[in-house]
Amino acid sequence: MEHAKFDSSPLLGGLEVLEASYEKQAFSRHTHEGYTVGVIRKGAQRFWRTGGYHIAPASSIILVNADQVHDGHSATEGGWTYEAMYPTEAQFIAISKDLGLASKVPYFPFAVEEDPKLSNQLLMLFSLLRSNEDPLLTETFTHHVLLSLTCRFNKRPQLPEDITKIGPKMDLVREYLHQNATETVTLDTLSQLSGVSPYHLVRQFKARYGLPPHAYQIQLRVRRAQHMMKNGFGLADCAISCGFHDQSHFHRHFCRAIGVTPKQYQKAILCNSSIRVADKTESILPHSKDKHEQRQPLITHEE
Repeated sequence: MEHAKFDSSPLLGGLEVLEASYEKQAFSRHTHEGYTVGVIRKGAQRFWRTGGYHIAPASSIILVNADQVHDGHSATEGGWTYEAMYPTEAQFIAISKDLGLASKVPYFPFAVEEDPKLSNQLLMLFSLLRSNEDPLLTETFTHHVLLSLTCRFNKRPQLPEDITKIGPKMDLVREYLHQNATETVTLDTLSQLSGVSPYHLVRQFKARYGLPPHAYQIQLRVRRAQHMMKNGFGLADCAISCGFHDQSHFHRHFCRAIGVTPKQYQKAILCNSSIRVADKTESILPHSKDKHEQRQPLITHEE
């Protein structure tokens, strides 16, 4: 049975937490705006990160940096159960901004950590975030754990020289994709924009951002659809406005990245919200988050 529950604590403007059990779910390569910090409760997960595959057994900690490409599927016949949170860079900065650290956000060099003490602390934090029965305790422990992660993982790797040299050109391509996330973009256009041949452009872009340009654009569309659904837009409007061919195309890519269907995601978001589902004549969402995104209610997915 596939089962997933998302919740969002009111702390730090909304700290997302997940409980999930999967057996057949296979996540496509995707990214999150926030970091992934999770603990395997049962079974084992196999996932791709930083150029290779990793196995996370029971009681181990899964670590994925913000905007870092990864996927995920079961490493055992019975699937895997895990809990995770998704703190953003802004939330880490809010915790550590006055401490004089070399970096105000962490960088996780390894995909899997074996640390029973940290694992137990994370599980305690996840429980506190879900219940929030004692706000002062929850806030204090949240600050402690996030700050501990920032202090422990505070050294970033040096980029290879070839990536550093061509970086500004790839940044230009990335910015173009952000500005044209919903539009049809050709490789030839990106090549002319950057002055890099199509073959080398795809290789260098993937080396820098973890995904080739077309897959990166799909991730931008999925994120845009999430923001639209949080603002009450209908699924058909989301699919069309975000550049998907149709609702089937939208459904497939959304489910492979998020783990629940667009309908389940939107139902959970709107169940405790005053936002109505927008009609088709309304404009698409602004890029910045508004107050309705501060609290994301529970998402439940069962098959």
